Order: sequence, then C-alpha cells, then structure tokens
Amino acid sequence: MLMLALFVSAALLVMFVITLINMTIFPRLRPAVRPLSNLGQTVETTARSAFPTPHSPLPTVSVLIPARNEAIHIQHAISGLLAQTYANYEIMVLDDHSNDNTHALALAAATGNPRLNVFMGAALPANWMGKNWACHQLAQCAQGEILIFTDADVRWQPEALSTLVTELQRTQADLLTVWPRQITQSWGERLIVPLGVFAVLAYLPIHLAHDGPWPIAAAANGQCMVFRRQAYQQCGGHAGVHSTVLEDVRLAQSIKAVGLRLRLANGANLLQARMYEDWQTTRNGYAKNILAGYGNSRLLLALSTIFHLTIFVGPWLWLIFGWLDQNSPEWPFWPLALILLGISIRGLTALSTRQRLLDALLMPISVLLMTRIAVHAVWWQWRYGGPQWKGRIIHE
Repeated sequence: MLMLALFVSAALLVMFVITLINMTIFPRLRPAVRPLSNLGQTVETTARSAFPTPHSPLPTVSVLIPARNEAIHIQHAISGLLAQTYANYEIMVLDDHSNDNTHALALAAATGNPRLNVFMGAALPANWMGKNWACHQLAQCAQGEILIFTDADVRWQPEALSTLVTELQRTQADLLTVWPRQITQSWGERLIVPLGVFAVLAYLPIHLAHDGPWPIAAAANGQCMVFRRQAYQQCGGHAGVHSTVLEDVRLAQSIKAVGLRLRLANGANLLQARMYEDWQTTRNGYAKNILAGYGNSRLLLALSTIFHLTIFVGPWLWLIFGWLDQNSPEWPFWPLALILLGISIRGLTALSTRQRLLDALLMPISVLLMTRIAVHAVWWQWRYGGPQWKGRIIHE
C-alpha cells in the first residue's frame, strides 16, 4: 500500500508541476490591437480575384470548413466569419455529402457575400478518412497564403482572424494551433469535454512541443489549425495523414518531423465551440478517437485506464475505506492530500481555459466515464472493425 501511495503521489506531483509551468507558457490570445504587416514578404501585386480586397498589403487567408451533417452549426460559423475585422480573406465550405440541409443553410448564411464559396465534395476514395479528404480538397481549391482549417461548430469573435494572423507573425510559426473555449451544457459534456485540453496542459510540457525536436512531443487541435501554405505542402498536408483519425496531432508531428515551427495557443477569448449536445454524442465522439490516441493498442489503452483510475479514483477509495486499517497512520491525511492535488490539477486547467471550476470536484466521475468510453471504443473495434461516425465506419 505504501508503494502504491508513493507512486500516486509522485505522478500527481509531476502533473501538478507540468500544469503550473504550462499555464505560464501557454499563450492566451487577446484581440489584436495593432495594424498587421505582411508576413516578411511582399504580397503578389497581381490580384487574386477570389478575394474582395485583392490589393491589400495583408496576407491572403483562406478559412476552410469541412462540413458533414452540420445543419445545427454551419450558419453560426459562417455568420461569425463574415463579421471578421480582418480584410483579406475568403471562406470555403465543403459539403461532405451531408444528408441534412447543411449545403442550403450555408448558402443562405452568406446572403450573396463574395467571400464565401460553398461546394460539394468528391466521392470518398478508399483508405481516406472523410474529414481528411474534405480538408485535402479544400486546400487544393484555396488561394490564400495562409490556410486555416476549422470546424463548423466553432464560433468566431470579430477580432479572431486578425489575432490569429498576428500571432502567426509574432511567433514565426509554420503551424499555429489554437484551443477554443469549449461550451458545455449537459453533464456528459461538462465531465468529459474539458479533459481534452486537460490532457495537453497536465501531461505535455508545452516548451517541448514548441522547441523540442521530437515529433512525439507535438499536440494540436483540429478545431483551429493555421498553416503557412508552404509549410502545409512541405509536411505533406492531409494527403500525408489521409488514413488517420487523429489527423490534427499527426499533422503537428509532421511539421516537427520536417524541421518546421509549431506553436500552441489558448484561444478561449476569441473562439468558442460546442462539440457535442449530450452524453451519447460526447461518448461517441471521444470513442472515435481514444484508441487512435494509443496507436490502436488495446493494451496501452487498458494500462492508461488503470493508471487514471489509480491516481484519480484510488485516493477516494482509500479515504472511504481506509478506516478499516486501524494501523495506518497515513489515513486520512494522505488520501485527502492526494484528492486535493488531483482536484487542483483539474481546477487549474479549467481556470486557464475558462471552464467551470466546481466541475473539478467531479474528476473521479470523469475518469469513470472515460473508462466507459474506452470500453465502448474497444467494443466498436471488435464489433465493426473501427468506430462509427456520421454514418461511416472508420477503419484505420
């Protein structure tokens, strides 16, 4: 018991230190207040007619949205993008064979604005993931010097686009990836969705992601990825990760693998996203990705599940049942300290990303729900050969 308690203490202390350091390193983006200059190079003098302000000295930006069955979100996304203060950009929406009215709603949101182009994607080739194929087509059609891949469920503040371009300039990044503020309403969302950024802030030293040479230290968020076009092409783009469900992380790894510059940022003040609507959609969304995060290894997923149950649920069990051991001088103070440490780590990540602080008290329930999601992902793999998502079975 003593060795297990020491292990849990060491693990939580390391995570706590990483989280504290990351909170000082993880840039929190603020609305841009200074005029933008060009990205260190002269903009082509021959205008691209697709851009409403072709002679602007600002870099040309293409905002690219793959959309499949996004009728709930697409109009909000487009409306926010059309209200941007940045001058020189286009918006491209690819309808990935939706069976709802995504296409019609996207066109209606534009009200004839020349910035927006909505088109139907080509049929999905063999061995391609649907989103990757959609993004690849968008990149082929885009005309901007900067390519921004974003999701239909992301909502943009008016200064967001200008701020992203400013941050790309400031950091001289080849890929800037940004975490929006996650809007959560149902209990399933509240207990699971914030764990995405928690995994980055509590486990990955961000200075390694920024400055380390190892691709394995990369992280990214597919809700907002800002590429220099040349960098996107050099790392292979979505064609280079065509068969993976974790295309965002793999693209970030590809950027580092070819010696380019990766930067991560907190965009909670500029971007918002509601990924799911309830427990079922949250469960399915995370079950889609969780096995891929462990290299499709059920053994690694099982070991990770045991680890998280041990460090976040174990101290609560020790506190509840520790009185049975009358010869344990560590009880109840040691388990209480471990519980407080675990809650503090979750709370710090919530504070950094504008999530509900009190939900940190429910971290053990979050871990139990993630265990349920892991079981669901394994069942999907056993039953169908891969996860189910938006009417497709994903085989990686």
